Amino acid sequence: MGEARIIDIELDERTIIRRSDDIERERQVAIFDLLEENVFQPAEHEGPFRIRLAVEENRLAIEVRDEAGQPLDTIRLSLARFKRPVRDYFAICESYFKAARSDSPKGLETIDMARRGMHNEAAELLQDCLKGKIEMDFDTARRLFTLICVLHIK
Repeated sequence: MGEARIIDIELDERTIIRRSDDIERERQVAIFDLLEENVFQPAEHEGPFRIRLAVEENRLAIEVRDEAGQPLDTIRLSLARFKRPVRDYFAICESYFKAARSDSPKGLETIDMARRGMHNEAAELLQDCLKGKIEMDFDTARRLFTLICVLHIK
């Protein structure tokens, strides 16, 4: 049996015009952490996997390839249910980044708790939406949600 994990991840960069330094750090950390440790098991396939994330016509496309890079499947997921979580997550992240850069990061802990809570809810939503198509652990879902947010930057 193969390994139920991601060994490589790529984002479709065509839709991204410019990222702030803060968002670029979030992207880098999410990818690094994801590749270090993850559980990712598409139905009916054996891993390890290489994946590519793209947004196509308001749908998330998760292109799944085998270790050698041969296509296995593309799972498409409507992003309509993620519109509000992505928007809210960006708003709270912006508040967090501003507070972290200020001279007195007043309320930083409260903002960070709200950010984590929102992130956790979105990760659970992602797991639910992919149930029966892709099984993944909670931390993998959290990191993938971060990357979905990055893909929404226009």
